[in-house]
Amino acid sequence: MKDITITDSIKYVGVDDKTIDLFESQYVVPNGVSYNSYVILDEKIAVMDTVDKRGTEGWLANLEAVLDGKTPDYLVVSHLEPDHAGNVQLLAEKYPTMQIVGNPKTFPMMKQFFDFDLEGRTVTVKEGETLSLGKHTLQFFMAPMVHWPEVMVAYEQSEKILFSADGFGKFGALDVEEEWITEARRYYINIVGKYGVQVQALLKKAATLDIQMICPLHGPVLKEDLGYYIGKYLTWSSYEPEDEGIVIAYASIHGNTAFAARELAKMLEEKGAKCVKVYDLSRDDMADAIEDAYRYDTLVLAAASYDAGVFPCMEDYLNHLVSKKFQKRRVALIENGTWAPSAGKVMKAKIDVMKDIELVEPTVLIKSTLNAESRKALEELADKLVQK
Repeated sequence: MKDITITDSIKYVGVDDKTIDLFESQYVVPNGVSYNSYVILDEKIAVMDTVDKRGTEGWLANLEAVLDGKTPDYLVVSHLEPDHAGNVQLLAEKYPTMQIVGNPKTFPMMKQFFDFDLEGRTVTVKEGETLSLGKHTLQFFMAPMVHWPEVMVAYEQSEKILFSADGFGKFGALDVEEEWITEARRYYINIVGKYGVQVQALLKKAATLDIQMICPLHGPVLKEDLGYYIGKYLTWSSYEPEDEGIVIAYASIHGNTAFAARELAKMLEEKGAKCVKVYDLSRDDMADAIEDAYRYDTLVLAAASYDAGVFPCMEDYLNHLVSKKFQKRRVALIENGTWAPSAGKVMKAKIDVMKDIELVEPTVLIKSTLNAESRKALEELADKLVQK
């Protein structure tokens, strides 16, 4: 078991998963992911969530070592997604006297995942209600759509710890040395990003608490400089750009649109752009391209026309941005078409449904390959993008 110190009476029993290839079957996790679970040892013993079935064996061994023959009184289920609740039924059957703590939305949904008898075994908590374990008291706050409707967080009053469910989580196993920010941002934007309003509501509740430590369900326990982590969540959930920079995301069939995108990147750098990131949407990780679109204040979309529409990977990218409520950015468009350019129209239609977008016009048109005329238009676009 990992030697992760929470406090003398609160123990970490989670596990790393370094064999997983895609988190939620869509996000590349080169450094794996952790499934976090905790135990509060007091007059009453509470297990704070379980883990994914992929980690059952290691988690159960960790749990039994911490319990040392004792029986848990409660299992607190803050989130029913299978990567956290995968072992609810196993634990309920192993400890038949254990009560399961959830909220009014938890238990109807729990019946959809499991088939054990809940009769007489549930403790239903509502907003602000508490559960005494002895010296420790858990206070519960509802966090609907962060990022499922039944999510709640728990604040342990005596040691001032927030058990934050998916909030403040990140990709990456705990035995990997890496910065928190990049994989936390990629995790937040791609998984929770749509629900900024709901995250803001939860942050307002958290602001009323004296929080000394944050225990998420993925990623490291946060113990120092909590204002930094909370500040990032405030920025991300308000959809404000985090940094000044230009992301160029391109969808190219035969390489001509790709060439134009790279030429624009060179122009921007020569004109003094602070940061330029270029993504090939056919090959680069989609989640990375989405993350950086949210991180920086300017996005350039360059795409080939295809079947009277836009090349599919660009359409997929735009659909992701719409789904995650992309907003409050400058956006410029480059379209390529040999006989009937259509990419610009399709991309603009997607942009039009987004909020607070400053569209940098006109759309740059490339007819098959970059020539003197379209290069001049590209130079003019570069000038506009570096001038604010």
